[in-house]
Amino acid sequence: MMRPFLTLHHPTKVRDYYRRGLWRDETLYDLLVSHATSRPQALAARDGQRCITWGAMLRWVEAVAGRLTEAGISGGDRVSIWSDNRIESIVLFLATARNGIACNPSLHRTYTTGEVVQLLDRLDAKLLLTREGWGADARAGQVAPVLSGTKKPLIWTVDAFPVEGVALGAPIADPDKVVYLAFTSGTTGVPKCVMHSDNTLLANARDLVCDWGHGPHTKILSLSPLSHHIAWVGVAQWLVAGGEFITDDPPVGMSRLDWIVETGATYVMGVPTHAMDILAEQKRRGLARLGNVGLFYMAGSPIPPTTAAAFNAQGIKPQNVYGMTENSSHQYTHPTDATETIITTCGRGGSGYEVRLFDPANPDIEVTTGTIGHIAGKGAALMLGYFDNQTATEASFNRDGWFLSGDLGIMDDSGNVKIEGRLKDLIIRGGHNIYPAEIEALALRHAGVSRCAAFPVADERLGERVCIAIIGVVEPKDLLDHLAREGLSKFDMPEYFLIVDAFPLTPSGKILKRELIAMTKRGDLRPITVRYVEPQVSQNA
Repeated sequence: MMRPFLTLHHPTKVRDYYRRGLWRDETLYDLLVSHATSRPQALAARDGQRCITWGAMLRWVEAVAGRLTEAGISGGDRVSIWSDNRIESIVLFLATARNGIACNPSLHRTYTTGEVVQLLDRLDAKLLLTREGWGADARAGQVAPVLSGTKKPLIWTVDAFPVEGVALGAPIADPDKVVYLAFTSGTTGVPKCVMHSDNTLLANARDLVCDWGHGPHTKILSLSPLSHHIAWVGVAQWLVAGGEFITDDPPVGMSRLDWIVETGATYVMGVPTHAMDILAEQKRRGLARLGNVGLFYMAGSPIPPTTAAAFNAQGIKPQNVYGMTENSSHQYTHPTDATETIITTCGRGGSGYEVRLFDPANPDIEVTTGTIGHIAGKGAALMLGYFDNQTATEASFNRDGWFLSGDLGIMDDSGNVKIEGRLKDLIIRGGHNIYPAEIEALALRHAGVSRCAAFPVADERLGERVCIAIIGVVEPKDLLDHLAREGLSKFDMPEYFLIVDAFPLTPSGKILKRELIAMTKRGDLRPITVRYVEPQVSQNA
């Protein structure tokens, strides 16, 4: 028996998902058993410490599952992970999934011990996997004594992680149980805790694996840490495809580029910043080819055309992806998509999630194709709700049950979605709506801009004006002229300009625009005033 979670499960939807094959009567653990039975000697996973076969992975998961049972941790309980990118985290996740325990791996290294204590209390976690010296305040002391003020979860460390044991009891065969809990890493407010089942995670993974032809030959390397949802999208694809999963854990002294080459990775997952950093190192070292990589997944922000071109030149397909912890990587480009589609949109996604756009001012009114709207969705990849937060769950849907992302987008006739920014990021200048994502996407087409953010600066007369902050080398006039050539309206032009060395980021690598706004308001950042001047048309033409 398992203690229940309050979720969004609805019998009619469940029957439809099963009928369409979007949900299936198989668990994450079932997939592990299947690969371990059919290919026990094939490599399954790799970190900087070890390579492990499918057979050995299953034995290790069984041992840890037994140790969890011995510790009195059972179905419906929660465990958390606050650790690095070692295979131990994946083993614990699969062991908890086997036993019907919900695993929370989303505690970032950037968290302080105090922040982790608060999140563990919210979950009433029974166990924490961590390592000494981990976290933003590692010098404050060991983890265990600080956690003694909570409900005293059992502490396991990576360096003393169980390696032996005997599985006790049969696996929980329900693929609709809650197996995964992840705190959102959004740019505003207190994090919400997303609930996923085996089936909601696997629905998106099955689409990605099918559409991109992944299989036992695929070597997935996640540059995103195991505390971020992108990595678990990778883990789910790995379990469906049966290839090899490689964590971002290169041996000491080895760069990420060398780790990609050393491991023979064929499919690399991360954010555009990862891609730009890898390409910069590749260029600096004069390497003609990025190992065996054939596909590079990028989510979270626009892909600069120069980045896509650099991949295309060496036979690597860029994959533009959009999604959230709540619905995984539901929107993605396809292998046959043209480069322009990959650069300008996040594709049309798969059958596991349907997207529609609604009026930003009224989420119950759908907008027409080609019109900017609030991105909303339904489908088998959608979360089961927010843990212990009925209010937030209810507020996330419109009256017809479409999950509201908080993002603005525009959809073309082929179903490809172009992101126009966060609904809350909308800049209103004298009653005129300006979409920062459009400015950012066009600015990234300039060779001198490696990263950028458009955000509002308060104005007494107009309410808000646009500031564009960049990392790169470009003169303000050149950038404004470039934006005009790329099609930006003169009414949307930035009126403030700023060059920065680095951006404040969330743990998942998103730019914290609220911090840029606050830093500008405090005077920590001092943008210069700029003004776009239209070129004069010759009267003699």
